Amino acid sequence: MRKKYCLGMYLLVLICGRLHAQVDPHFSQYYIYPSWLNPALTGAFDGAYRVSGIYRSQWGNLATPFTTSGVSGEFTTEKNINAGVSLLRQTAGDAGYSYTTAYGNVAYTGVRFGKEGMHRLHLGLQFGLMQRRFDRSKLTFGDQWNTITGYNPGSVSAATLTRTSAGSFDAGAGAMYFDATPDKKANVFAGFSVSHMNGPSDQFSSDAKAKIPVRYTLHGGVRFNLDEAWSLLPQLLYSRQGNAAEKMTGVYAQYKTSDNITVMGGVHYRWNDAIAPYIGFTHKGWILGACYDVNRSDLGKVAGKANSFEITLSFIGRKKITTPQLDFVCPGL
Repeated sequence: MRKKYCLGMYLLVLICGRLHAQVDPHFSQYYIYPSWLNPALTGAFDGAYRVSGIYRSQWGNLATPFTTSGVSGEFTTEKNINAGVSLLRQTAGDAGYSYTTAYGNVAYTGVRFGKEGMHRLHLGLQFGLMQRRFDRSKLTFGDQWNTITGYNPGSVSAATLTRTSAGSFDAGAGAMYFDATPDKKANVFAGFSVSHMNGPSDQFSSDAKAKIPVRYTLHGGVRFNLDEAWSLLPQLLYSRQGNAAEKMTGVYAQYKTSDNITVMGGVHYRWNDAIAPYIGFTHKGWILGACYDVNRSDLGKVAGKANSFEITLSFIGRKKITTPQLDFVCPGL
């Protein structure tokens, strides 16, 4: 019970304190859930539409582990405009904390240059709502504890919480460059995005005047096409929100066993935090992937069972008529 109290109070500090650190969820398979990574990636695939889902569970030693789930849908058009929607929800710990976002994405895809326009620059906007809430009845406070008898559930705390939920309008933007030329030995891609660029208010702060920190994300990589069956994709990501930074590097390989099936495997490393091996496969338009974060941080060693599990599933609906212009190399997967 004492451990539950400490975790609950730690969460309360995260909610009610001024936000200087990272507050957004993060994913190890960030490249498979592009709506959260960069709005400029909306519709950056070879097909008519894409539906993606992701689920992540972490801190399994808690009575209620941190879980994050999301679903997104995107579609392409012939008018240099792609659009999409995404919904994401994170629940955290014993205090009933939840963080929910609902966004609409729009990407302009008309900037093309080079031979046959295969060098492409996509510009994206994101807008929507974000809401955070917690359940006060699930919290325990210091004045409910006795040094001799321990926690007294019948004791009413004198702690005052003026708000248990808060919602804000949110907006972001991003840009993405990629070389979509088929049959090249190496295709480069890189992107940059800004989240919470409108400075949404943090209603849980002491004076309700604090702002959710802006999140800056830089990501990129290279697809090396080794032969007709094998390809290798080293990637990197750098994200900063407030005074917290996330750095990931990794590589995964793809092996095309047939025209309809591709097997994937690799590993990513989140600096000073975790190693995340990954496996997956594609079958026709389906993409299934799973990874397991092996936590290596000092916090993980103290907390125990801090490892995380993540699974993703995507489906790309193909156009009925495929033209050479559409047969390009997508950034990432």
